[in-house]
Amino acid sequence: MNLRFDGALRILRQDPPWKVVRAFGSLVHLNNVSGGILAGDRLSLHVEAMAPMLITTTGATRLYRHRAGAEDSEQRSHFSIGEGSMLEYLPDPLIPFAGSRHSQRTSFSLARDATLVWWEVLAHTFAFERLRISSAIDICGVPVLREDFVLEPAKRPLTSPVRMGQASHLNSFNLFSEGKTGGFWLKMVEELRKSVPERWGVTVATGGVVARALGRNCAGDLAALRNTASLLLIGKPAPAPRKVY
Repeated sequence: MNLRFDGALRILRQDPPWKVVRAFGSLVHLNNVSGGILAGDRLSLHVEAMAPMLITTTGATRLYRHRAGAEDSEQRSHFSIGEGSMLEYLPDPLIPFAGSRHSQRTSFSLARDATLVWWEVLAHTFAFERLRISSAIDICGVPVLREDFVLEPAKRPLTSPVRMGQASHLNSFNLFSEGKTGGFWLKMVEELRKSVPERWGVTVATGGVVARALGRNCAGDLAALRNTASLLLIGKPAPAPRKVY
């Protein structure tokens, strides 16, 4: 799927199973009409945000059991954020079901004065075969975040205290913006830490802030982080993503 938003949504290409169900101005609902990702699926998403844009999903992304003879499923997503634009990518949790094998690659390219707000939640079932998560963020062509990990519970039990223990969710909140000062990011970290429980780790990255938490589904915490970030970025609370038609 290829999308472009420059004040109006332009669907350049749309193939099953992904479908833009409906857009509300700058808010876009992305839906997988098949109900999940199946063994051998190859999904590709490319988005150009040339104006303020919010993308959310209509439900969790479900990864189904691997089928003998099929390749691992794969999802690749790339987001280009134009000069002076802001993209919020707020998907529902990723749920790898028992026996699933999947690779997910997500990348973002920010132009001058561009801003990214992105959260990601992995809902852990402890029974999938393999899950690879790769993430990359570049600002004006300079790499500022690279993350790549492979989870294989049968080989390296995630219930180990040095991994996820008994936590059911891995929650991630990422905020990056070109042109902000070091003082701004220190203030952002201070305010974000105040807005969530101590289980969250919040740290300054190059050109942004990264927050992580293990535990349960922290939907309320993620909303609080986003709202705090919005107050410091644009001086007003973040609007809730509309989920009801």
